[in-house]
Amino acid sequence: MSKHSTPRRRKETPVPILVVENNAEQWLIIRAVLAQTFPEVTPIWMNNTAQTIAYLQTHADDPVKLPRLILAELYLPRREDGVAILEFIKNSAFYRKPPIITLSFSQTTEDIALVYSFSVASYIVKPSTYHEWLNCLYNFRRYWWEVVTLPLRTQ
Repeated sequence: MSKHSTPRRRKETPVPILVVENNAEQWLIIRAVLAQTFPEVTPIWMNNTAQTIAYLQTHADDPVKLPRLILAELYLPRREDGVAILEFIKNSAFYRKPPIITLSFSQTTEDIALVYSFSVASYIVKPSTYHEWLNCLYNFRRYWWEVVTLPLRTQ
């Protein structure tokens, strides 16, 4: 396993990241890797469409609980479930606040094209090993936390 430097904390207050994942094992891996790669974030786990939409509706105007990023599985367990979340976000006032990053094991051109039709920021094919998850999220962190400038939360 390659050695990575531990990311420095940039924020004093934990920053919420919404993780929409119906598979508990995948969630545990994502949570562990986020703790290692993004120590300044608080991952918020949602495991189905209704729960995710309810959370977003409730916290859309709350600068403390509004996620800075959303990592969303496409298949929850059906593709239609992930698409329902993307449709909700695109058709609501919530749209364009946090970047949406879709995670999926699917590599089909149909799924990738469909997701990008909702103007998501990125589509990431899920890694298959813990080491690959670490590498993926270290690169993800470098881009989304250190290179890109995200809109500031309302003070």
